[in-house]
Amino acid sequence: MTKVFIDGSAGTTGLRIHERLANRKDIELLLLSEERRKETEARREMLNMADIAFLCLPDAAAIEAVSLVENSSTAIIDTSTAHRTNDAWAYGFPELSGAYEKIKNSKRIANPGCHASGVVALVAPLIEKGILNKDAHLSAFSLTGYSGGGKKMIAEYEDTELDMLLNAPRMYGISQKHKHLPEITKICGISYAPVFCPIVAPYYSGMEVSIPIHASEINGSIEDIKNVYRDYYIKGLVKFEENADEEGFMSACAYEDRDDMQITVCGNDERIVLVSRFDNLGKGASGAAIQNMNILLGVDETTGLNV
Repeated sequence: MTKVFIDGSAGTTGLRIHERLANRKDIELLLLSEERRKETEARREMLNMADIAFLCLPDAAAIEAVSLVENSSTAIIDTSTAHRTNDAWAYGFPELSGAYEKIKNSKRIANPGCHASGVVALVAPLIEKGILNKDAHLSAFSLTGYSGGGKKMIAEYEDTELDMLLNAPRMYGISQKHKHLPEITKICGISYAPVFCPIVAPYYSGMEVSIPIHASEINGSIEDIKNVYRDYYIKGLVKFEENADEEGFMSACAYEDRDDMQITVCGNDERIVLVSRFDNLGKGASGAAIQNMNILLGVDETTGLNV
């Protein structure tokens, strides 16, 4: 039986992973009491006992946790930002070319960021296939439910005395220094970080990423883009769907409570919008982490997931 430890199990992502694994018959969860879960030596012991350890921690704490592992057998899946651009770590988006094998054969896996997952799924294949040039100047808009902000933001939105400003969508990352930008730039293989506009809205979970482009900026047509996605996403949890709208609308919570991702292409021969929809807590966080664990274990990557 595989021994699994979740370092940072009290956070939103950690709790979700724990809930998903609690009933798995092939998993033994290594647990620390509430009193000991922040003790360095207790964490060191659990990290070194585990076959697989999930790090659901802030960046600095995740780096510290890696340093506590004193053996070559514990595999780490880090959900923080700390290692996503580190070439020594496998990037945990198995649907990308060559990524599945890298994950399968790695002991260090960086779980993708939620916003980044949506952008990478749309842009990386088009760069790889030459439809978009690597020096393209892109924009990306990303709607997310408030659960993406963690426990503090969840409490703010669910407070009985809700601040009136939280009743409407709120843009953030307005300095254009969002922590996902280095990851997006590197993994997509683009020369310039996109103008990125993340927006949190008053609903619990679900994410919708949209990238607008003019036909003059691509090497091909809107049909070429669709064909790239059809051919690229034939395995894994990312699926291309044509005509995926809901009578002219596209809801950001359409994939709430799911662990897969839908991508589609909207627009016309002149103006095109690339869209990905998924759950920020699913394919954008805990679902992706468990998918990566399943790959390490050599079981069906959808095991224990809602797809």
